[in-house]
Amino acid sequence: MVNERVMEKLGILADAAKYDVSCSSALSNRKNKDKGLGDAKGYGICHSFTEDGRCVSLLKILLTNHCIFDCAYCVSRKSNDIKRAAFTVDEVVELTIGFYRRNYIEGLFLSSGIFDNADATMERLVRIAKKLRQDHNFNGYIHLKAIPGASDELLKEAGMYADRLSVNVEMPTEQSLKLLAPDKNHKDVIKPMEYLKNEIIGYKEEKKLNYKAPLFAPAGQSTQMVIGATKESDLEILGMADYFYQKMSMKRVYYSGYVPISHDNRLPAIGTPVPIIRENRLYQADWLIRNYGFNVNEIVGFNQPNLDLDIDPKLGWALRNLNQFPVDINTADLDLVKRIPGIGFLGAQKIVAARKFKKLAPQDLQKLGIAYSRAKYFLAFASPFLLQKDLTAVQIKDQILDSQKSKYKNDFSNQLSLF
Repeated sequence: MVNERVMEKLGILADAAKYDVSCSSALSNRKNKDKGLGDAKGYGICHSFTEDGRCVSLLKILLTNHCIFDCAYCVSRKSNDIKRAAFTVDEVVELTIGFYRRNYIEGLFLSSGIFDNADATMERLVRIAKKLRQDHNFNGYIHLKAIPGASDELLKEAGMYADRLSVNVEMPTEQSLKLLAPDKNHKDVIKPMEYLKNEIIGYKEEKKLNYKAPLFAPAGQSTQMVIGATKESDLEILGMADYFYQKMSMKRVYYSGYVPISHDNRLPAIGTPVPIIRENRLYQADWLIRNYGFNVNEIVGFNQPNLDLDIDPKLGWALRNLNQFPVDINTADLDLVKRIPGIGFLGAQKIVAARKFKKLAPQDLQKLGIAYSRAKYFLAFASPFLLQKDLTAVQIKDQILDSQKSKYKNDFSNQLSLF
């Protein structure tokens, strides 16, 4: 049974952890009344996804929200008047094991404010992971924050116990970090990333030669950028993300829209949060870079440094490159088929596999689950009636947006009819 004081800490430190978007929160406000069975409050429970698509629940908390830094964008900054709390090592271990045994969670996502210095904080995080692995034989997923400025020895030990490590770059550019977090140094962020990259590669090579070699951060490393606290364009943000993917072998870059929490004149005014659609468009663009073979400069450029919020980045690219369309899906290579709006990664693979057996027609695409109402503007079939080549980019965009509005309106009407 978790005591009252630990539950109070859990409420404070789970709430403070929600600003780290490495996994999405899924909290319920349904409470256990009159000593009933079960509890759906789920403090700090979040969902993450494995490489094979499984969804896992993680206990997502800070070790402490005490911090020696005064980063303007951070709710845990030292100058902020908030309720402070700190877990002991044993409290985090007992919470993790207790929640795991009750089948609430499958792992732990643990971050922390810097309560003394980088090494002291990192040592405490490592001690928790080590105790879970060695004393309790815990084999669930563990994601630890790698604290910038911590020693290589502690980072190496962290990698021996954690599945994933993450060093948050926080701001998209060095200039922004200096502006909003003058106590921090951009080099202190890049240095541990490089160290972890080299260690991960080294241990993978060793594993090939000796299957008994230990694991080292087998799920790789990730990072997070706060967007909208400063005036970087999407071109700058995606350029930095691409650098991390190319040079740091990063598994994921996460984008966290700034939530106004301060009247600091360096920050956007209270009441003007970053539109959630901007986060969404950045993730879509990120996905195109990682999985569809797009270059950053194909998605955004000096002439258009920000993503169009009305349409997704792949449709935006297609409308700017109508000279590459229409495409004959019966002959085009896989990479080009993947670039057609309305056709996803798996859809393109299905098309290439299916066309080996017959010449595909529009009705075949619909059977394959392709969003034909969107894709039709970029496809060439034998019938001239189906060729959409006379429409301008603006006309295509307007027709697609009108079609989306009609679909949402119909879906909403159908849902209302159920009641």
